[in-house]
Amino acid sequence: MKKYITLIIFFCSIGSLFAQTKSQNNDIWLHYVGKNMLTKKLSFTLEATMRYANGFSEKQQYFIRPSLDYQLTKHFIGSVGFSHYNTYVYGNPAINKRPIPENHPWIQGTFNHQLGDLKLTNRLRNEFRFVGIASSTVATPTSQNDYAINDYKFRDRLRYMILATYPLVKVDNKPKLLGIIGDEAFMNIGPLGTDISKNNVGKTFMNQNRIIAGLGYVINPRHQIQLCYIHQHIWNFSDTILESNPTLRISYLTNFAFNK
Repeated sequence: MKKYITLIIFFCSIGSLFAQTKSQNNDIWLHYVGKNMLTKKLSFTLEATMRYANGFSEKQQYFIRPSLDYQLTKHFIGSVGFSHYNTYVYGNPAINKRPIPENHPWIQGTFNHQLGDLKLTNRLRNEFRFVGIASSTVATPTSQNDYAINDYKFRDRLRYMILATYPLVKVDNKPKLLGIIGDEAFMNIGPLGTDISKNNVGKTFMNQNRIIAGLGYVINPRHQIQLCYIHQHIWNFSDTILESNPTLRISYLTNFAFNK
């Protein structure tokens, strides 16, 4: 009897594995991060992005993310912020039935440590997500126009990033060309499952993962350009689709001091 049970579990697992559809989108992300020092320890940061899937042929997502950041110690920065997202219908198969809005406040701790020329950044963010839920407006929906956002559900998510930055080229003993490598994991926090009425956060513990590698060019202390390759994995809410997306991120970073 035990052998039969084992075989049933095995074949169910195999069936589940093949039931998950794997898709790939070749993404391009245009990204901006602006840090503005208000006092010696307090800063205002504005981050925004426009993301495209499969070159520039499909819109993937945009977000805007303001935050206040406070330098609590030499190595630790505490932040509070807010994000507004809109994720479009893209790819084949598409994760979303219609564009999905999302709003969330968040808190964050960033620990920076210098080991010689090597800078290590550990960042932990808790996002309190309010995600729009798409409901069909007709009996047999055939397009994204047949869905509407009539409700928002709360989903909790942790993001942990580790990033190493190293100066590959220096000019006048100041970093000019930077090497960047790291990883960021997105983890669903709360009851796993797909029952929206119970505020389940999703079928999988992992929500996303991003492997990061690239270069940064320091124009001057206030301006920097980064070119990074990111390999993005996304597990959809019901774990029926796994996206594996090679991504090119082009970032423009600014750093201004208004306290001087």
